Amino acid sequence: MALGTATASYELRFDAGRICLDLLATTHPFEHLDSLPPLCAWITGSGLVPAGTPLAHADPSWVVGFRELRRAVGLLVHGRLAASEMRAAAYGPALARVNDLARAAPPAPLAVPGEDGALVRKLAGPPACAALLAAVARDAVELLTDPAAHAGLRQCEGDNCPIVYVDTSRGRRRRWCSSEVCGNRERVARHRRRVALTRA
Repeated sequence: MALGTATASYELRFDAGRICLDLLATTHPFEHLDSLPPLCAWITGSGLVPAGTPLAHADPSWVVGFRELRRAVGLLVHGRLAASEMRAAAYGPALARVNDLARAAPPAPLAVPGEDGALVRKLAGPPACAALLAAVARDAVELLTDPAAHAGLRQCEGDNCPIVYVDTSRGRRRRWCSSEVCGNRERVARHRRRVALTRA
């Protein structure tokens, strides 16, 4: 989902191709996870929990936990993008933190009949912060250890855009985090340059 309908008021994006990369995108163009409401919207919009899952038990420590995981994942992902060797001194603490968080059990899903009789996903109980962090940390571990997945890591070529995504396009020619956002800005900028050249 690019700009989630339930999360549009927070301008959250879910188009990076991995949940851990969608978490990284919450820093652009400003800090989105500055309080509980946008964090809860992100948790639901990302698919970590089914829509309608109550998160009233969440407290401000959740914001701290998700931002800490985001920082650790960011160091590791950007280290991969820079093609630099993962030096223990620089990335060791971040790697240890992601691995530590990944050890917890993620939320337990259940298949239950919905109102129309079709099976829908619910959680066995209210999700704990540690379980949600574990799901994101496990996604980061999978991304960083899967050669095919991390070979597709790209940084958006948009002007001043730090978003990282997994390029799954044919021929791996995707250039922007989103064709509708950065791609559109680039097309508009190119058009303005052409118009300026013809006038000159």
